[in-house]
Amino acid sequence: MKETVLNSLAESAKVSQSFLNDPATADSIYNAGCLIAETIKAGGKVITCGNGGSLCDATHFAEELTGRFRCNRRPLPAVALNDPAHITCVANDYSFAEIYSKHVQAIGGPADLLIGFSTSGNSENIVRAAEAAKAIGMKVVGMTRKGQNKLAALSDVVIAVDHSGYSDRIQEMHILAVHIMIEVAESLVL
Repeated sequence: MKETVLNSLAESAKVSQSFLNDPATADSIYNAGCLIAETIKAGGKVITCGNGGSLCDATHFAEELTGRFRCNRRPLPAVALNDPAHITCVANDYSFAEIYSKHVQAIGGPADLLIGFSTSGNSENIVRAAEAAKAIGMKVVGMTRKGQNKLAALSDVVIAVDHSGYSDRIQEMHILAVHIMIEVAESLVL
């Protein structure tokens, strides 16, 4: 049992080290933080989406902006697309692939920013949300894995983790990036 813990810690450290040593990582996280700040300064909002654990990360991201991150400050405009009534309505009446694109079309505007989480980069509902955002004139940040994928191709900024194993290690790096992006955005907005 202890071997499982040690192996998982070692794997996490390996993925983390690879993420931190990638020259694109710091630039991408900084650029995403700048996009968040620019969005807020322009009167826009941050819209986040994902599936499963990535939806939890997307929701965590939005609540860190609307609530409190490290210090007291004014709430920053953000919304996670996690309304179960909307999700089940659209999935039932259209398809699961449309659950986020319909929401982006309903509440998104050209001054807004979409941050889509997909560890594969090919989740159809996240890809369609990014397509809907681009059609409106929104910027897109893709939280995904390294390599060619549909979300990366649609994104203005890509935060990519080099890992081909299970998605949990990718999500660990995504949440690290989320916290740093907020730190960057706060330094530029407040």
